[in-house]
Amino acid sequence: MAYDEGLAERVREVLSVREDIAEKKMFGGLSFLLDGNMAVGVIGEELIVRVGPHDYDEALTHEHTRAFDFTGRAMSGWVVVGPEGFEEDEDLTDWVLRGVGFAGSLPPK
Repeated sequence: MAYDEGLAERVREVLSVREDIAEKKMFGGLSFLLDGNMAVGVIGEELIVRVGPHDYDEALTHEHTRAFDFTGRAMSGWVVVGPEGFEEDEDLTDWVLRGVGFAGSLPPK
């Protein structure tokens, strides 16, 4: 599965102020990792955000979000945000920083 390069570039722009983010092709898309922990990713035209178990239910209350169900089983702590959920740069920034915030709470890999 390919990923939307335009969306990936928008994510890169949000993360450009950080030097501790690495990119890696994963899940058929592109992932952005902090200290080896995935924070956000781009699969197709959608954004994957690692929000963590405590914020998972709240994240799913936002419009244009759903559980990340890559293997046929929902991955708790991960949400998919459809393109309508990050049309505005401010919304994309909020989602990306949310993923980075959770990844930053994890021990480095």
